[in-house]
Amino acid sequence: MRVLLVDDDPLVREALMAVLESIGHTVRTAPDGDAALDELRDFPPELLVIDIIMPQREGVETIIEVRKTNPDLPIIAISGGGFIKGTALLEMASKLGATETLAKPFRTQQLIDAIARVTSS
Repeated sequence: MRVLLVDDDPLVREALMAVLESIGHTVRTAPDGDAALDELRDFPPELLVIDIIMPQREGVETIIEVRKTNPDLPIIAISGGGFIKGTALLEMASKLGATETLAKPFRTQQLIDAIARVTSS
């Protein structure tokens, strides 16, 4: 499966890319939402894994943009926490189009299970 992984932390990107590739996925990465939108055009993914808090275009804004052209793309939003106007960021991501959410830190198996849930049809 083609996976686009978006996270501003290079260590997180490398670790998650290693996990995803170890279970057979082809992975491209992006450091922020702007780069992710460019990658979406060049590398149409079958799954998007995206951090919420990033510089440039953040995750929730990127999810909204992605949903305009890719309404059926499975999206897993990940975040270490945070709130906007009292609403948890992961809850907001879910309401705005994320298929599944994971709070950082999460275990490898939690990511694998989330991928199975969002890609099974």
